[in-house]
Amino acid sequence: MKRTWFGAAAAVAVICAVSTPSFAQQDLSKPPRYGSWGYELNGSDPSVKPGDDFYRFAQGLATDQMQIPADRSRYGNFDKLTTLSEARVRALLDKAAANPTAGQAKIGAYYKAFLDDAKAEALGARPLAAGLQAVRAATTREALARVQGSTTDHFGTSFFNVSIDSDLKDPDRYTLYLNQAGLGLPDRDYYLDAKFAEKKAAYEKYVAGALKLAGWDKPEANARAIVVLETKIAEVSWKRADSHDPDKIYNPYTVAELEKLAPGYPWREYLAGAHVSGVKTVIVRENTAFPKIAAIYAATPLDVLQAWQAFTVADAASPFLSKAFVDNNFEFRSKTLSGQPEQKARWRRAVSATNGALGEAVGEQYVAAYFPADSKAKMDAMVADLKAAMAGRIQRVDWMTPQTKARALEKLSKFSVKIAYPATWRDYSKLEVRADDLYGNAERAAAFEWARQVARINDKVDRAEWGITPQTVNAYYNPANNEIVFPAAILQPPFFDPDADPAINYGGIGGVIGHEITHGFDDDGRKFSGDGKLENWWTEADLKHFTAETERLGTQYSAMEPIAGTKINGELTMGENIADLGGLLMALDAYHASLKGRPAPIIDGLTGDQRVFLGWAQVWRGKYRDDALRQQLVSDPHSPNMARVNGPVRNIDAWYAAFDVKPGDALYLPPEQRARIW
Repeated sequence: MKRTWFGAAAAVAVICAVSTPSFAQQDLSKPPRYGSWGYELNGSDPSVKPGDDFYRFAQGLATDQMQIPADRSRYGNFDKLTTLSEARVRALLDKAAANPTAGQAKIGAYYKAFLDDAKAEALGARPLAAGLQAVRAATTREALARVQGSTTDHFGTSFFNVSIDSDLKDPDRYTLYLNQAGLGLPDRDYYLDAKFAEKKAAYEKYVAGALKLAGWDKPEANARAIVVLETKIAEVSWKRADSHDPDKIYNPYTVAELEKLAPGYPWREYLAGAHVSGVKTVIVRENTAFPKIAAIYAATPLDVLQAWQAFTVADAASPFLSKAFVDNNFEFRSKTLSGQPEQKARWRRAVSATNGALGEAVGEQYVAAYFPADSKAKMDAMVADLKAAMAGRIQRVDWMTPQTKARALEKLSKFSVKIAYPATWRDYSKLEVRADDLYGNAERAAAFEWARQVARINDKVDRAEWGITPQTVNAYYNPANNEIVFPAAILQPPFFDPDADPAINYGGIGGVIGHEITHGFDDDGRKFSGDGKLENWWTEADLKHFTAETERLGTQYSAMEPIAGTKINGELTMGENIADLGGLLMALDAYHASLKGRPAPIIDGLTGDQRVFLGWAQVWRGKYRDDALRQQLVSDPHSPNMARVNGPVRNIDAWYAAFDVKPGDALYLPPEQRARIW
């Protein structure tokens, strides 16, 4: 468990927008604005009682007017800022490609190579030749396992994934992790739940299409065998909620012990292929699934394993190949799975790929061009306000013993904060990038990054490193570093607006800051000490009370059914739901403290408390396409946007007072049924 994200591409909310301006029309210097004081009052729906549906009350009319762009499966405030960031990066990359200078040559070359669709078309499937030949030459299970290991720096995937990260029980040292893999659909439920039967059937057609384009023999028969194989893997794989539990996934084994645990898989060949054969210990995440997946590998005919491997090579490489591969990939992975009608323009895909390969080199240019320096100081002040609010909540909770309170306050005092951009930029000088080699650039970038990771096994953790780039619209908490991180691109309206009413900023970016702080004390984060070590620092009584309250919250969310036939998984989304509740509570406390005893002003008839809650709701305005929403509900730890508004507020006493919510209102909970965690 590395990071807990505020919102990711698969879990973002959506903003009111009738249309998306063309690149030429966008003013890249200006972020979006919301009303005259930070909130779009005319977007609310006064016909709905706040206590019946606060999400709709806050922005129902704006939601009704919203249109999801054809090249997206959802659209919202995250997406709106992501679109702005994307356009800004495009301007930087266009300039770098046309006039490369020191510090810009590689990002310009990578971007230029991606834009050369004529070259990709002329090459067709030829870039796959070496990768597919390696699969054909792997005529034993041992040789194929080595090929699977090599997918760390080549296209393709494996029955297991290998990664390098902080050791959860020795957080100053990097170590090697292994986790279950082998599935081409978004989640095990897509193989096992009847409501996804059509998606599973469409997947088989996609696999056949990819194999045919790659020139692999018997594409239809092999596709059927591949889906049967992956279904067997799905049946023995852990559920996502279990894979998020740090206690369950920390299982150290020597390589010899791993071979005894899962003898059906050639582990030493796999590790050699991944260039990590010298490791003595690995952390096995879903350890009880490993012997079962290994047994499936051992029992599956070699020609089926080779066909599966060939498919994963073509699948992973498709975005970097000719139009036939790109379109086949889009039709299934975006259109069928997520309901996205149209493919993103090639320049958008080029921006995304360049960000992925050379993110901090792009970020350095982005920050210089678009990030106002004074925003960093203002964020420092807000973070201090929110940390003080959390300290106050810890001190006031009546269910926690003094012993555990002291450890909680100690952990909070050790929080580190990263804002806007890293102090030192990553060095890409040894990465070869050519303006005429799209596929080669992608492979070399993957190999470059994996070599960087491998080189630090057992080394001291670099706590200055960032997990996302400055141009990313997101935020996260890293439990092993006990840190909260806020990139430059999220420090804009509706999250943060220096010209907005302070209550809106506290409800927006204040809620985000509080959300990330709360992750240090959610169902998973609470298991880590102030030094980032996985250990239990709770008394038995405190843990019992905490668990009871989190289960109360989980039951509330599990009753929500955002789309007919699929409810929220309260267990999977627990950490994010706790963080939303804690973040909003802290935002309200910090706003009250900022008034320094003065009464809050009334703006357009709205009190300060009302505006804090409305500021939070505005962040989550949005829409999903049905298939995208179903996918999120089974595979993402974040609840859908409506639940991220209605879910936390009904557990906050101040919300009832602010909006006069009474028994009989749909969201009303009696005081004794409200979850009281932080």
